[in-house]
Amino acid sequence: MANPPRRPTNPMTAAEAAFKPVKKPVAPPREPAAAPGVRELVSIRIDRTVLDHFQADGPGWQDRINDALRQAIEGKPVASGSDDD
Repeated sequence: MANPPRRPTNPMTAAEAAFKPVKKPVAPPREPAAAPGVRELVSIRIDRTVLDHFQADGPGWQDRINDALRQAIEGKPVASGSDDD
């Protein structure tokens, strides 16, 4: 009865197989939002004075920041949030 050898017959092949580079899986591309107008939770850093400006009028400050950013990307002039002038 012939027993297979415990070590590979060709040490060079065994060494190359042991140090063969591992292929990393490719990350899937990020898909856009499922429906238009859906909001996405993000975290951004904003200067304290900018945050105070938008929070001065009370609740809805996140919507006002979103509106100002939307106007900026559409090329419209940004309206100030305060009407007590």
